[in-house]
Amino acid sequence: MSKNDELLARRSAVVSQGVPRATPLTVASAHGATLTDLDGHEIIDFAAGIGVMNAGHCQEPVVRAIREQAERLLHTCFHIATYEPYVELCEKLVALLPHGEKTKALLLNSGAEAVENAIKIARQATGRPGVICFTDAFHGRTLLGMTLTSKVGYKAGCGPFAPEIYRLPFPYHYRYGDGLDMDAFVARELDRLRDALHSVVAASDVAAVLIEPVAGEGGFVPAPSAYLEGLREICDEHGILLIFDEVQTGFGRTGAWGAYQRLGVVPDISTWAKAMGGGLPISAVLGRAEVMDAVRPGTLGGTYGGNPVACAAALATIRFMEEQELPARAQHVGGEIRRRLERIADRTTLVGDVRGIGAMIAMELVEDGDPARPASTVAGEIAQACVRRGVLVITAGTYGNVIRILAPLVITDAELERGLGTLEEEVLARTDAATAAH
Repeated sequence: MSKNDELLARRSAVVSQGVPRATPLTVASAHGATLTDLDGHEIIDFAAGIGVMNAGHCQEPVVRAIREQAERLLHTCFHIATYEPYVELCEKLVALLPHGEKTKALLLNSGAEAVENAIKIARQATGRPGVICFTDAFHGRTLLGMTLTSKVGYKAGCGPFAPEIYRLPFPYHYRYGDGLDMDAFVARELDRLRDALHSVVAASDVAAVLIEPVAGEGGFVPAPSAYLEGLREICDEHGILLIFDEVQTGFGRTGAWGAYQRLGVVPDISTWAKAMGGGLPISAVLGRAEVMDAVRPGTLGGTYGGNPVACAAALATIRFMEEQELPARAQHVGGEIRRRLERIADRTTLVGDVRGIGAMIAMELVEDGDPARPASTVAGEIAQACVRRGVLVITAGTYGNVIRILAPLVITDAELERGLGTLEEEVLARTDAATAAH
């Protein structure tokens, strides 16, 4: 039995089957954009720990910062004793990601925690209970997170769910456009929201609208800028707070520190995690200072939130991103990915859409070019075939028919070319097989 198989057998014996296993891969070490499994095989990483390792694996400045901070202070709880890494990280975040004239921050452990606390802040700031969210959304696996998450498979058997949550269709033009041009589609979807404030939940009862500027798990679907602009206007008109979930889009992935900066709409509150910590668990809620301070003392935070070692890792990761100009690098990486995926799309009706922002790019696979017929099985087969050939690719989308690419932004052009070449071969092989079968 190989070392890989041995570890997987040990996992099966002791780890709950409720914890998903997307691939048969193991990992012993990683650096940059390369993983090495227990049997010594190298794998090009097109998943980045689901968008966590934007700065690459085990970068020396980040590892050094973790080690040095661990030697000084591991934990006190920020509620009990204030320490500098927490404050310094908040200072850095509000400088990079301003929300109006003055911004404040809160540090937590995960994206789901950030979302839960953003909702708590919005409810206290407005005195209202309702939250509007969207189909194709993913906001975590906690009780409120699952309530806000759209994909039913993530929450099967876990209800009853939290009250006062109302869901509208995400502005997903490829799937729901019905032949409308983008302007007409956006106008229709904004009218749908206005109608919902009369027929589903009164505007005076809505604390917040929560949306991902780019739907991540939903299939890397960018919300149209005009839709977000209209959403901002509607929220302002009714005193509703606008929350952007930037957990997967943040920290260089879309070609800026935050997707909202590229899309030109500033939210009242935003949530961040994943790539911020360079691999350590940490998250943040940012928002306009008057909103962030409209909460009762003691209602936010947690024992481990803003752990000093995680803060040190985040600060070192952000400094590394700045030095290496990784948000700009994302534009180059994303351009190469888009060019290659569009070339694949030109050669097969299996690829219905290529989309994304920066280096957050995906292709949606459908049968015979039909958006209503997701090619879920084929997408899974392609991802597994790539893994067997040494390229870690994972799927996304409500139907699992989207192949997403989340390569570390430090990936070399040669690694990117090899990985994309493997993906292209696997997609076209299935196209050729389907043609032969007909």
